[in-house]
Amino acid sequence: MGSRVLMDGAGTTIGVEEEFLLVNPRTGRTVPCADRVLARFGHNGGLPKGAIVQRELRPTQLELATGVCTSADELRAQLTTGRRLLAAAAAAEDCALVASGTPVSLPGRGAQPEPQGRYAEIHEAYGPLAADYEACGCHVHVGVDAPDTAVAVVNHLGPWLPVLLALSANSPFADGRDTGYHSWRMVLQTRFPGSGVAPHFRSHAEYQSTVDALVECGALVDRDQSFWLARPSPWLPTVELRVADTAATVDGAVLQAVLSRGLVRTALADLERGIEGPRLSPQVCAAAVWAAARHGLTGLLVDPRLERQRPAADLVEDLLTHTAGALEEAGDLALAGSLASRLLVDGTGSVAQRSAAAGGLRAVVRLLEERTVPVSGHEAAAAG
Repeated sequence: MGSRVLMDGAGTTIGVEEEFLLVNPRTGRTVPCADRVLARFGHNGGLPKGAIVQRELRPTQLELATGVCTSADELRAQLTTGRRLLAAAAAAEDCALVASGTPVSLPGRGAQPEPQGRYAEIHEAYGPLAADYEACGCHVHVGVDAPDTAVAVVNHLGPWLPVLLALSANSPFADGRDTGYHSWRMVLQTRFPGSGVAPHFRSHAEYQSTVDALVECGALVDRDQSFWLARPSPWLPTVELRVADTAATVDGAVLQAVLSRGLVRTALADLERGIEGPRLSPQVCAAAVWAAARHGLTGLLVDPRLERQRPAADLVEDLLTHTAGALEEAGDLALAGSLASRLLVDGTGSVAQRSAAAGGLRAVVRLLEERTVPVSGHEAAAAG
């Protein structure tokens, strides 16, 4: 590829934000112990440079954000270290760290701390939608520091976001029942205004004008908030992909990261050749996101480019083919192919959760506890 855009460094760096649930290890129910775990975590130390742990929307959740990484191996090491340290801090507070897009069991019904600061504004704006939203995602940041370029890259990502969702599916349960979906988290997210695949924008100014209009209309709390599945980050010089369920395993998070970087690098190379992102039907994009949430990798997905159903395996193969040059240049081609192939054979996290449910919901929670925290430097279990 070797385009000037890539040589300038765009599309090189990656970082991941992982959201986790905190659960009672005996009942599997979520517990509002985030502040206690954070206080405990502060004494442990040992996080890689640039990595942080922080509160999320619910007091039953925590987020681990890696530092800026340039290789899959570096990212894997940061995710592994962070998960182990956070799980140890949780265990010291008599709770367990679980990587699932939604809680498996009924949510905890104990006293909930009042939301503070920006979280209070979100609760006020969305009412029960926010109060009941206890979902966890995996957000991938890829370095792109020019705002107009970041918007142009996001235009290129739309066709592939449903495939990334299907690969990440890890939230089949809610309120103690099987929802019938592979990503119930995405169903919950689509209830918020302006969710899904972002519209096609001609510039960052147009993008920001639309965000400002949504704030003015009361649909967003502020201009730093949006619910689109990919966007220019409002805080960092990155493109942020927010489509994936939180990964049950480190391998699952690494797969999302390398595929996301491959898509961004491919988009940058296309832009360098004067190829703009496709203009997609908003209704077909919504159908594609819904199909990925409904079926994961187990059935037919929707191809937003062709506007028809296709087997999930074919769309995964298309994604790998589309990004092959970028993946090879970054040294990620073999890794991405291996992890994606394993998912197609063994199933995503949602499939593993349903399989474990034959032993009851507590067995699902135990499986998630085991998969969340790596026991060795490189996981042997299936990514999810």
